[in-house]
Amino acid sequence: MRKSRIGILTGGGDCAGLNSAIKWVVKTSLDDRLQRERDTSYEIIGIRDGWKGLVAADPSRGDAQEWLMPLDQNVVRTWDRLGGTMLGTSRTNPYSPKNDQSRKVLGNIQGLGLDAIVAIGGEDTLGVASKLSQEGVSVVAIPKTIDKDLWGTDYALGFETALNVITEEIDRLRTTAGSHKRIFVVETMGRTAGWLALEGGESAGAFIILIPEYDFSVQKINDLVLEGRRQGARYEIIVVAEGAKPSGGGEFIRDQGEDSFGHKILGGIGDYLATEISGATKLETRSLVLSHLQRGGAPCAYDRRMGRYFGIAAVDLIVARDFGKMVSYGNGRIGTVPLKDIVGRLSLVDVATQYDTERYNGRRTILSR
Repeated sequence: MRKSRIGILTGGGDCAGLNSAIKWVVKTSLDDRLQRERDTSYEIIGIRDGWKGLVAADPSRGDAQEWLMPLDQNVVRTWDRLGGTMLGTSRTNPYSPKNDQSRKVLGNIQGLGLDAIVAIGGEDTLGVASKLSQEGVSVVAIPKTIDKDLWGTDYALGFETALNVITEEIDRLRTTAGSHKRIFVVETMGRTAGWLALEGGESAGAFIILIPEYDFSVQKINDLVLEGRRQGARYEIIVVAEGAKPSGGGEFIRDQGEDSFGHKILGGIGDYLATEISGATKLETRSLVLSHLQRGGAPCAYDRRMGRYFGIAAVDLIVARDFGKMVSYGNGRIGTVPLKDIVGRLSLVDVATQYDTERYNGRRTILSR
């Protein structure tokens, strides 16, 4: 029976569903019946802290094992119930122009005897995976991002659980908003894609939803708020993505520093809007930043199932030696897309069909479009 060693890692921001995907990569690879059918005995090695682990796990050094976690079915048995990632994660970019460590990663993959890599992540993590694939590394990928902005797939792990968090937190805010006749501006994640704000706001019944794909007018927001009050509204919930911008303005940046992928830390749009609305309408307005709450907690049923399906499909790709692919979901089916095709492309909200630019909210017509 042929032997094969697979490394698996999670990169970028943590989210729900990662552990489910890891579990099902392990269970599918190590299933006795499937190994006999495939005439291959697999060994699964978890790589700690994403690409950082592959930079640090130099087999010629004595501390390489600190970055590795042998995985078997007993180890991962309960992982699908847990949020975050049991392997740890980081935003390390081995191809960073400031500190290119890609040669080290390539050497460590060879030195560790890894026959394939399963990378679970978003745009940045999978961009690294694509570059490694082009250099001859046998890589397959699983999509993960609560922003749901990865091109080539209708779903990425973590999104549905994050929507549940947004909905639950806004439900709680309503008691205070209604009691005090307040306006609450809720800031969600979403650098360039407005999916979290849009679908979270729709789920929670937000009065106004603001997304990065369509610049807003502060005056129009104030007019909508005052119109709502004239029509009898006691309070309003406004949901805004962190990357949303006022007309003629730019993104609100909380920290001028950049991560290794060149991203600045966004934040502050919620506070800005609350101040502008309060000053113009004289209505009490508060802001709330959900921030990392959106990433946390146990995965919902959907993310547990999608983690399972994506994990199984990733192993199918390895068995078929069909590398350089990301497993995907579209039209109700699990499929694949070449990694090179997703680099530099994002899935954004289609304003023309999915957003009401007059109400600053979700669409009010569906079948007539």
